[in-house]
Amino acid sequence: MGHETNEINGYFQWGFDGEDFIAFDLKTETFVAPRSEAVPTKHKWERVGEAARQKAYITHECVEFLKKYVRNGQSDLMRKELPLVSFLQKSPSAPVTCHATGFYPDRAMLFWTKDGDELQEGVDPGELLPNHDGTFQMSVDLDVSSIPPEDWGRYECMFQLSGVEDMPHRLHQDKIRTNAKKHTGLIVGVAVAVLGSVLFAVIAFVVYRRHKANQLTPRK
Repeated sequence: MGHETNEINGYFQWGFDGEDFIAFDLKTETFVAPRSEAVPTKHKWERVGEAARQKAYITHECVEFLKKYVRNGQSDLMRKELPLVSFLQKSPSAPVTCHATGFYPDRAMLFWTKDGDELQEGVDPGELLPNHDGTFQMSVDLDVSSIPPEDWGRYECMFQLSGVEDMPHRLHQDKIRTNAKKHTGLIVGVAVAVLGSVLFAVIAFVVYRRHKANQLTPRK
């Protein structure tokens, strides 16, 4: 169906054993039989007025179905959701991961830039993955091992989605989510607990020895 002229074009085609058997041509309002075996069917359908029914279906019912599907799907077709972008790093020497999640549709790009120019080296893009809610996620790593800390501000993670303004995220140490501090705290906590246990054992041993010595001392 043309948007400007409202002209409707269409056809029906039937097959048998994997081959074309008979078709309905809307322009001529006739059935076309490419095989001799289909000629009796062609004559029969034309006698009973099947051509008029096929025309009505294509020009009315089919068109209304298509309009309905377009209306119902318009919100999904035009739907756009922006992502939550985070910086992740496993350890101070590990690459920094720019992770974007919750965006829709999947026609998006995520990449690192330096001074506004897209980086081609020292980056490792990840796969596009679906989320359970129908949105998507993706990530891209940046090797920061050779980047001086004072130059980090020159790097940005850029998210692009069709129909939406670019979303740059400048790299900064304070924005990075990492487990390094948690691991350090855990190690310190374990060390304190072990030291406390040893100290308690020493005190208990001294008290026990003194108590034992008092029991062995003869009374006058």
